[in-house]
Amino acid sequence: MKTTALHALHTELGAKLVDFAGWEMPLQFSGGVKEHQHTREAASLFDVSHMGQVLVRPESGNLAAAAAALESLIPASVAGLEEGRQRYGVLTTDDGGVVDDLMFARHGDHFFLVLNASRTDVDLALLQTLEGVTVEHLENRSLLAVQGPRAEESLATLVPEVREMTFMDTLRVLRPAGDFVGGQAQEAVEVWVSRSGYTGEDGFEVSLPNEHAEAFARALLALDGVEPAGLAARDSLRLEAGMCLYGHELTEGITPVEAGIAWAIPKVRRTGGSRAGGFPGADTILRQLDDGAPRERVGLRPEGRAVAREGAPLFADEHGTEQVGVVTSGGFGATVGGPIAMGLVPAGATVGTVFHTQVRGKPLPLTVTELPFVPHQYKR
Repeated sequence: MKTTALHALHTELGAKLVDFAGWEMPLQFSGGVKEHQHTREAASLFDVSHMGQVLVRPESGNLAAAAAALESLIPASVAGLEEGRQRYGVLTTDDGGVVDDLMFARHGDHFFLVLNASRTDVDLALLQTLEGVTVEHLENRSLLAVQGPRAEESLATLVPEVREMTFMDTLRVLRPAGDFVGGQAQEAVEVWVSRSGYTGEDGFEVSLPNEHAEAFARALLALDGVEPAGLAARDSLRLEAGMCLYGHELTEGITPVEAGIAWAIPKVRRTGGSRAGGFPGADTILRQLDDGAPRERVGLRPEGRAVAREGAPLFADEHGTEQVGVVTSGGFGATVGGPIAMGLVPAGATVGTVFHTQVRGKPLPLTVTELPFVPHQYKR
């Protein structure tokens, strides 16, 4: 398995390590529920260096050319992105499914993309088909996420400029390495920060060279209120925040409209104008935007304490005579205080609609609930 630059630190801190997309990653340190609650109350540090970091540059030096190339794969407004800003987007298949979801930022003369670990190789193969751009996979940089209501005050001790950032802002700063280790080293370290994350809380993602990642992480963990957290808490937090996970709510067989992320496709890519359409699966996706999709992603609250897991069939009645949907993610919501789930069901299911599944041979009702389960806390 691959390991991140923080692997030795994870081991030192007693992490339970697991295989995730070919990477040995910390599942938990002190416990998933405890780390989940700490993130909601203070600040947690997540190692997300397994995710793909990619630079896309125009060969001509004309950034508009790189934006146009990316728009041929991503149904988002890449050309309209301002310097120092980041957006969410998807790569789509010819049939309208989702290859991957990603973040992209404008950094000077290039675009910076962050890809899912399990799809990095697939995404790179697609990106490398683009003409007129160079695609560079950065394997020499780590990615850390600081999430929670105390994320700003914590990260600002190392990067004071983050206090001025709002949700989806990005910045690039140079910092002396000595700022992290408390020494006199004055080597300039280029740090990239975005005010974003995958927990629903305020927070940041920080990209920096591998050789400085451990010192940076230790400096954060030395602060009051910052604790390490693993993949278990990251997953339960994103579920409460109603966020999609690739391989669950997003797959090559689920369109962005069905997944409830049509908001990521702006008007300029939908109808009229020179930039409308032109991406894989546009016919299917644009038709669903106009006419609706046959199914939709919804939030679900199982009755009682039983958890409905991914893949559980959903039925319209308690007898299970006809499957109408499927649970895509399910678990325990530590903030909610009970089991929660998301699923794909026939379009038109309103809040309060009840579906049914079975857990350990017993019928379990699930009620459609508004998403997110826990309100987002972004700084806007």
